Amino acid sequence: MELTAEQGRVLGSLVEKELTTPQGYPLTDNALLTACNQTTSRDPVVQYDTATVRIAVRELRELGLLRTVHRPGERSDKHRHELAAALHLPPAQVALLGVLLLRGPQTPAELRARTERMHPFTTTEQAEDELVALMNRDEPLVVRLERQPGRKEARYAQLLTGAATSGAGVAVGVAVAPTSHTPPPAPLQAPAQVASVPLAARDGLDEVTALRAEVSALRAEVEALRSVVARRAAGDD
Repeated sequence: MELTAEQGRVLGSLVEKELTTPQGYPLTDNALLTACNQTTSRDPVVQYDTATVRIAVRELRELGLLRTVHRPGERSDKHRHELAAALHLPPAQVALLGVLLLRGPQTPAELRARTERMHPFTTTEQAEDELVALMNRDEPLVVRLERQPGRKEARYAQLLTGAATSGAGVAVGVAVAPTSHTPPPAPLQAPAQVASVPLAARDGLDEVTALRAEVSALRAEVEALRSVVARRAAGDD
């Protein structure tokens, strides 16, 4: 399961509000929109519209990660996450994932401080133990990133929304340069930017994952070239 950025923001917002303002939980569409677009405790800050949030809600509901409820006497439907039940997570891990979804890669010390109102950890080591447990699942939900120059601690990133990202929120990777061939009489051009090879190993993923990503990208490039050759051959006919 790989969530979109919008789905991740909705899910993280529901986790946060459940644990920090339970009196206002579950959330209406308007409350959820406000939570997603909050300018504090968010990285990156976004400006979603109602339609974007509603689409993400519907998709999360189809994945079994969200439930919409209607209570007698209330005018609006409200939404609650099902992260713990769907993924069999204890409260400590739900809190950590919620903060990672909302604020990107963080160190154990940062996560301990930022989850204080959601699930207090006595020590930073306790938070790190839960992060390791999330890493060691059959399908890991967290990855440990390589320590960056000038930083004393390594950071952890969630994998629910796909590949780990840098602190700026940009996927770490390298684009393959466009490939071109120019046999006479006319040049044969492969599509520009045919593939993006993620450098997964840079962000702490194992070498096998990195190699798989590279193979996948190379296959995409070959398919693109085959398509160009086929179109050229059809034109010659």
